Amino acid sequence: MNLAPFPNLPNAPLQPLALDWLSRAGVEVAVLRLDLIDPLICGNKWFKLAPHLARARETGARGLISLGGAHSNHLHALAAAGQRFGFATVGLLRGHPQDTPTVRDLQGFGMALHWLGYAGYRARHEPGFWQPWQAQYPELLPVAEGGGGLLGASGCMPLVSLVRGQLSALGWEDYHAWWLAAGTGTTLAGLVLAEAGGHPVYGALAVPDDHGVARRVTAIVQEAGRQAAGYELLDSSRGGFAKVDPALLAFIDETERHSGLPLEPLYTGKALLALQQQVEAGRFAAGSRLIFVHTGGLQGRRGFALPGRA
Repeated sequence: MNLAPFPNLPNAPLQPLALDWLSRAGVEVAVLRLDLIDPLICGNKWFKLAPHLARARETGARGLISLGGAHSNHLHALAAAGQRFGFATVGLLRGHPQDTPTVRDLQGFGMALHWLGYAGYRARHEPGFWQPWQAQYPELLPVAEGGGGLLGASGCMPLVSLVRGQLSALGWEDYHAWWLAAGTGTTLAGLVLAEAGGHPVYGALAVPDDHGVARRVTAIVQEAGRQAAGYELLDSSRGGFAKVDPALLAFIDETERHSGLPLEPLYTGKALLALQQQVEAGRFAAGSRLIFVHTGGLQGRRGFALPGRA
């Protein structure tokens, strides 16, 4: 594996967000545009993948094997990285074979796909799940769903220094809190570890509570020898993972028209809508300055009919 070109800390701009509901509340938001770091290996996926790729290089693995769905941003970034940097990738997919833009990309990038069905995918957290796959692909490093675990979270810790290095350009001396979508909780855990209680981290859950995000965040933080504190998870799933409704789509359309910030409906759209609801409910006092992490995932837009867009 030749992973030398894969840097640990790509540049991502911190940009102010100007929207009426923020102005009315006197709250300032700056968006960490992780969606701009790379056309394919974009968003928080780059940061979560980097430590796994370093581990693969250290152990002499020939590539990586991981899990996701038919619209998975994680698998999309992994497959793109495999094609670019020349290592093997295998994807274990939820459900039964589907033809989606993401799946077509995975195949085009050279990722080998295995469809697990729904029961088979639910078993991914059970002891022994990886054993048969490691027997079939002994030369590949297994990576948890979404690049999760302490290794993936450690790759997200530099986001804090990335933001702090750009505050002066905004005219900010400091910020008051982080706000981001939470799918597996890995990026949130990385921020919690890096902040070490310095600033609270709010995670807008893109999946229902029963997906175990809180448990995984606690496990990651405790594995690092820290107390699981300094963060809060809020249910923003709008009824379930991949649940999309007209109000959400209308919010995304209006936000994009007024700010130019591209959003998708599974993560960033739900997270920003949840932030609007919390701001309008008075959670943040006038004068608050928040960092909103744009976690990428824009390739997933292709699976949804957004107003006026493909």
